Amino acid sequence: MLIPRPSIKQPQVGKFIRELRLETKLTQEQFAAHLGLTYSSINRWENGHSQPSPLAMQKIEVLLNSLGNRGKDLLAKYSAN
Repeated sequence: MLIPRPSIKQPQVGKFIRELRLETKLTQEQFAAHLGLTYSSINRWENGHSQPSPLAMQKIEVLLNSLGNRGKDLLAKYSAN
């Protein structure tokens, strides 16, 4: 089951990233390593200073898909309407 590409707008994206990270029970450092990114990128996203790039969003999409219904529910909570 594929989850639609995330369509989340600031300031919601920071909250979404944080909740996704907590759902996966990862620290910012672990989450960054899992996505092949830096800790500072995750920190900036969660604090609303920047947004994930399209490539980072693709990696997040893969992570959401791996969570199944939990990922789908999380995306629905933060999706832009």
